Amino acid sequence: MTQEQTVVDGDWHRVHPASPFVRGWVALAAIVYFFGRDTFERAIQGRGNLGDHFNERALLLLAGGVVVLLLALGSFVLSWYFTRYQLAEGYVRVNTGFLFKQQRQARLDRVQAIDIVQPLLARIFGLAELKFEVADAGHSAVRLSYLRLEQAKQLRATILGRAAGIADGSETVEVPEAPEQVVLYVPPGRLVGSLILSEQSFFIVLSAIASVVVSVLTESRAFILYLIPAILGLGTAYWRSFNTGYNFTAAISPDGIRLRYGLLDTRAQTVPPGRIQALKVTQPPLWRILGWYRIHVNVAGYGEHRRSEGEHRTMLLPVGRQPEVMMMLSLVLPDPGTADPERVFAAGLTGLDSGAGFVTTPKRAWILSPLGWRRNGFLSTDTALLLRSGRLWRKLVVVPHQRTQSIALHQGPLARLFGVADLVLHTTPGPVAPKLIQAATEQAVGLFDQQAVRARKARELQNLAQDNSEHWLAQRPSAVPAPQRASTPQRASTQEETDHG
Repeated sequence: MTQEQTVVDGDWHRVHPASPFVRGWVALAAIVYFFGRDTFERAIQGRGNLGDHFNERALLLLAGGVVVLLLALGSFVLSWYFTRYQLAEGYVRVNTGFLFKQQRQARLDRVQAIDIVQPLLARIFGLAELKFEVADAGHSAVRLSYLRLEQAKQLRATILGRAAGIADGSETVEVPEAPEQVVLYVPPGRLVGSLILSEQSFFIVLSAIASVVVSVLTESRAFILYLIPAILGLGTAYWRSFNTGYNFTAAISPDGIRLRYGLLDTRAQTVPPGRIQALKVTQPPLWRILGWYRIHVNVAGYGEHRRSEGEHRTMLLPVGRQPEVMMMLSLVLPDPGTADPERVFAAGLTGLDSGAGFVTTPKRAWILSPLGWRRNGFLSTDTALLLRSGRLWRKLVVVPHQRTQSIALHQGPLARLFGVADLVLHTTPGPVAPKLIQAATEQAVGLFDQQAVRARKARELQNLAQDNSEHWLAQRPSAVPAPQRASTPQRASTQEETDHG
């Protein structure tokens, strides 16, 4: 298949021939290093002619290295030859394996998102990996690596077109990639500033001060040495955050919110707003100086098992000001369900009510949260439930009513003594854990009943608005639209749970 061809005929196609080398270059480098290190070091030191014993040993090492290298190259060629993919009958299928064969497939109407990933070596060769996020796929998410970048983009557009219902598989021309409009860009300087003022920096400064004080009091410098491993570890975390957040760009298109980011390894990620199950806006203490926030989301199909890949995949905004937060909120929740969204969401972000109507922790329970009891609260609009908490680390969680899968009410002995309870909302796994803390018992029970009703009605209304629930973009025009509510209904029923004690 040439780069210009579109996969529409149902035939099987192979990935790029360089794919196994891009995936396995570390193994090749390890083989060369292991078998060639001794010879290389002796050549550098000028000891290349030290006798027949060395020459025989060197020849044996080199011969063994060549054999192992040829075996590795042969396995790479076989891996490439037996890796094929197909787009047909409403599925994308990927076959791999020579001795142990494996086939993975994803239903197009269950595709949640398709990411274009480019590790550094793949970027050098102009290659990219397609990663398919599929509903209920568990650990078996489909990966297709590697294709030419333009070919990967075209295949992604074709698959999204079929998943959206705007292409039925009978097309004989390329499905064009949907247009987009860039709405947000995070400057590198702001990203660096956010890392300097992050929670890690806060604890580093506190630990350094504590170590200096203890060292002075005990006249020992050993405590300062304990900071070295922590600083090295945090330095790695800083670099990872900078590398993944660099050049962060958000754009809107008919197929969802497009996110691009990365310095060495780049990723182009599309998040359909209707797949976002919950959203969390946080503000660390030092960020309050400059009015910065970050946004994380729970996305259907990503799940907890993806956490090993880092939180960047669920990051909707690494660092931004309040207007940018409000803009991203409008993409996820285009209908805020309130006549004054600016004041309502601002009150949720800042913790200052300003007549917005948040119900907070009763004064009788202030001792359970001396600093945050005025900040902890909830507000329900026509379309979403807003939960805010924290005085030092401010947090606002937004859960669209139809995304509530189950509800739990918790009340321990101490909470029962002060007449308060916690309410937990369950959505798909992810970094957002919606929880209302220390609400008055009667208000928590009332919200428990009301939210179950709201969730059921919201799903019913959403189902009535659909003509085709499997094609999640079928109702969208081809041009870049204003942000709209996504059209895929959630079929999970609300499960009511109570856990007292």
